[in-house]
Amino acid sequence: MTTTYPEQLMLPGQAAAPGGPVDMNVMYLMHHAFRRDLDRFGTAVPRTPIDDQATWVALAERWGRFSEILHHHHSGEDAGIWPFLLDRAHPAERQTLLDMEAEHEKIDPLLDCSGAAFAELATPGGGADGRSREELRAALAVRLAEAKEVLGAHLRHEESEAMVILQRHMTAEDWERIEAEHFKSKDSLGFLLYVVPWIAEDLPEQVLAEVLDDAGTPMKVVNWLGARLRFRGLERKAFRYLT
Repeated sequence: MTTTYPEQLMLPGQAAAPGGPVDMNVMYLMHHAFRRDLDRFGTAVPRTPIDDQATWVALAERWGRFSEILHHHHSGEDAGIWPFLLDRAHPAERQTLLDMEAEHEKIDPLLDCSGAAFAELATPGGGADGRSREELRAALAVRLAEAKEVLGAHLRHEESEAMVILQRHMTAEDWERIEAEHFKSKDSLGFLLYVVPWIAEDLPEQVLAEVLDDAGTPMKVVNWLGARLRFRGLERKAFRYLT
C-alpha cells in the first residue's frame, strides 16, 4: 500500500521542504514572511529621510508587529515542537534540536536592540547616549543586517535539518494537537486580522490563491478585512520609500 503525504510548499528563499506525514505549509509561509520583512526593513532604513518623523514612527510600530509575530512563532516552537521531538529523537538528532533553541536565544537580543533603535528614531532629537540621528540610523542598519544573517541561517537550518527530524517522528495528529495548544491558542481575532494579510503579502499569486482556497471562506474574509483595517495602511506608511 502506497502512503500519500501532503505536498509541501517550496517558496522563494526557502532552503528545503522535507516530505512526510505533517503538512508544514503554515511554517513555510511564516518563514517566507520573516525573510520578506527583514529585506524590507533593511532597504527602508537607509532610504528613509532622517527628519521624516512620521515614517520613523510607522517603522517603529511595524517593527513591533514583526517582533511580536516572530516571538509568538518561536515561543510555540520552544514550548511545543522541540520538547516533543527531544523526547523521541535519536542521539544523533538531539544536537540539531538543541541548536534550534540556542539559535532562538541569539535572535532575541538582536530584535530587542533593533526595536530600541527604532524607538529612538521615532522620538525627536538624538539618541539617549548622545549619538546623532544619522549615527543611530547607521547603527540600526548594521543590526538589521546582522539580524537578517542570523535569522536567515536559523531558518535554513530549521528547514533543511530540523524539519527532517520532525517528519520522521511526528504524525499529522501530533502536529494538530501541538498547533492547537501552542500556536492557535494564542491567536486573538485582532492578531489574526493583522497576521493573515501579513502572511499573504508578496506571496506568488498562484500560491496565495491555493492557500486561501485551502483555508476556506472564513480565512478569506479575515484576510480581506485585515488587509484594509490593520495591515495595508501601516505598510504604506512604514515602507513609503521602498518604491
